[in-house]
Amino acid sequence: MSAPSSKLPPFDPADPIGIDDLLSPEDLAVRDTVRSWAADRVLPDIAEWYENGELPGIRELARELGSIGALGMSLTGYGCAGASAIQYGLACLELEAADSGIRSLVSVQGSLAMYAIWRFGSEEQKQRWLPGMAAGEIIGCFGLTEPDHGSDPAGMRTYAKKDGTDWVLNGRKMWITNGSVAGVAVVWAQTDDGIRGFAVPTDTPGFSAPEIKHKWSLRASVTSELVLDEVRLPADAVLPDVTGLKGPLSCLSHARYGIVWGAMGAARASFEAAVDYAKTREQFGRPIGGFQLTQAKLADMALELHKGILLAHHLGRRMDAGRLRPEQVSFGKLNNVREAIEICRTSRTILGANGISLEYPVMRHATNLESVLTYEGTVEMHQLVLGKALTGLDAFR
Repeated sequence: MSAPSSKLPPFDPADPIGIDDLLSPEDLAVRDTVRSWAADRVLPDIAEWYENGELPGIRELARELGSIGALGMSLTGYGCAGASAIQYGLACLELEAADSGIRSLVSVQGSLAMYAIWRFGSEEQKQRWLPGMAAGEIIGCFGLTEPDHGSDPAGMRTYAKKDGTDWVLNGRKMWITNGSVAGVAVVWAQTDDGIRGFAVPTDTPGFSAPEIKHKWSLRASVTSELVLDEVRLPADAVLPDVTGLKGPLSCLSHARYGIVWGAMGAARASFEAAVDYAKTREQFGRPIGGFQLTQAKLADMALELHKGILLAHHLGRRMDAGRLRPEQVSFGKLNNVREAIEICRTSRTILGANGISLEYPVMRHATNLESVLTYEGTVEMHQLVLGKALTGLDAFR
C-alpha cells in the first residue's frame, strides 16, 4: 500500500468529497453563470416576493433566463443551448438554491412545455413555439393534473372532440405553474382515440387561467387553474407523434430529473445558512458550532447533501449516455427531496427561533420543498414505482 501523498489538496468544506473534480470546465462555467445570475437577480428580493406571494417581473426574468441559455437548455436546435444533462442539472441546483419557484419556472418551461413540443410536435409547431420559448419571449405551461386527478392522470376528464377538421376542448387543469402568464399551454386531453397533447395558444377564445392564491408554499411562483370552455383549435394544434400516457409521463420523467438536482440546491442553501449561523451564534460563552450536538447535526446534513449531489451526478451521466430509466429517476426524486426536507428541518433547529424568519432562507426552502415533495409524483407513487421494479408486482391495480 502506497504512502499517503504529501500533496493532497486541502479539505474544502463546500465540496468535502471532491465532486467538483468530476466536472469539466464547461460544466463549471454553466454553474457559475447561473449562480451569478441568481445572486444578482433573485436573492436580493426573494424574501419579499415570497412574503408578498408574488413573482413580479416574471416576463423579464424569463427573458434573462433565455439570454443565459437556461430555458430548454438540454434540447437541441430551435435556439436551445444543447447543454448536457449534467449542465442542466447544475443549473437546476443553482436556481433552486435561490428558490424552488424559480427552478419551477425553468423546469416547466423547458422540461415540460418545450420538451413536449420538441419531442412530439410537428416541425411547424417546433418552428412556431420553440425559438420564442428558448429566448424567454414566450412562456409555456403544461396542463396534466386536474382537480380530481393527480396521481391517476389516466382518469382525466378534459376531453377533446373532433368537429370537422377542428378539435374542441373542454375541461379543467389544476396546480399549473406559469399558467396565467403563459403564451402557450401544452394540454393533455382524452379523445376517442386515447390521450392526446395539444399546443393551445392562450389567447384562444374559451381559454382562461385564473391564478391560485393563498398558497403557503411556492409563494414566489405563478400557479394557476386552466379552464377550457369550448376551446376550438385547428387540426394542426395536436401533437402528432404520440398517443397515450407515455407522452406526458416521458415529459414528467425529464422534469423529475431536474428536481433530483434542484432539491439539493434548496438543501445546500439551508445547510450553508446553518453552518454560518453556528460559527457566529454564541451561547454559554462560545459559538454553538463548537458543541458536539451541533457538529453531529452538521456532519449528518453534509453526508446526505453530498450523497444526494453525487446521486444526481450519476443519474446525469446515465441520461447523457441514453441509459437513464424512469425507475432510476424515481429513485433520485424520492431520495433527494425527502433528504432535502430533513436537511432544512435540521438547519432550522440550529438557527432556533431565527430559523422561522425570512431573514434566513431555511423556512422558505422547507415550505417550498413540501410542494416539491408532492408534485411530479408523490412520495407514495415513487415508492410504488420502485416497489414494482423490485418485485415485478404491480401495486397500482
